[in-house]
Amino acid sequence: MKKIYAYCLLGLCLSLSHINLAKLPDKYVNKKLNSVKKAPKDWKLGVALYTFNPSSFPDQLAKADSAGLHFVEGYTFGKAGAALKDSSVMNLSRTGIRQLKQMIKEKGLKMESLYLVGGKTIDRWKKEFDIAKELDVSYVTAEPPVNLWDGVDSLAGLYKIKVAIHNHWKGTSVYWTPDSLLIAMKNHPNFYACPDLGHYPKSGINPVDALKKLQGRIIAIHLKDIAEYNNPKLRDVPIGTGVVNFPEVFAELKRQGFQGNINIERDTQEKPSNLPSVIRSVKYYREQIGKLK
Repeated sequence: MKKIYAYCLLGLCLSLSHINLAKLPDKYVNKKLNSVKKAPKDWKLGVALYTFNPSSFPDQLAKADSAGLHFVEGYTFGKAGAALKDSSVMNLSRTGIRQLKQMIKEKGLKMESLYLVGGKTIDRWKKEFDIAKELDVSYVTAEPPVNLWDGVDSLAGLYKIKVAIHNHWKGTSVYWTPDSLLIAMKNHPNFYACPDLGHYPKSGINPVDALKKLQGRIIAIHLKDIAEYNNPKLRDVPIGTGVVNFPEVFAELKRQGFQGNINIERDTQEKPSNLPSVIRSVKYYREQIGKLK
């Protein structure tokens, strides 16, 4: 019943939002966007460890390291590894989380973000914010339910950890359109955006158009590609081989003065692993960034 109510509420908001969704109130927008142009060399390229989800946490870190990356994004429903009895990260004790933190340090990596599963109660969200705090992340990537927006925003303020809202495609996520994310961010100062570039085309949305709508609130990107528009059944393809126009994406991020994290992510699992794909993605990214003027 609560879920139905939440979707109805969002539907009402969306219908009203068409009156004026061009901009958020000034206090939610970086007024210096047009004067601060962060160089792409300063963007933080990393990988979402979900890319290597058949592996446990230590192996995921090893693959990220092998790809020559420094930044990683964890996720709370992954396996922690044999040393921690393959428990899911979300079920670890504080001691277990500290062991993960030590693994990250030993690999010379930095985990600046963590994908939270969350749940239907604010207590579930608090438990995962505790994990994020223990891991010293700068922000969490999540898809908070509409009826918990206020509670999750308050937790984010309390923990001083930003929430980067992620989008899946139409029919699976209320955040499939950037318009709904604009609504979520209004009056929730700790909510930001983590656009998944490969998911937008599944819903018929051009990723560059989405980035323009979200200008001023984007703190992270999930770097992903897809073979065609308007086909939600498709799995992702290697970056640079699908319909996402990455040169335009990077040019738009540069225009906005983007200063955040860009995490390569694959949903499809190639054999024997996604490591070769990630290595190719790193090369492709650097080639495209090198062409930016």
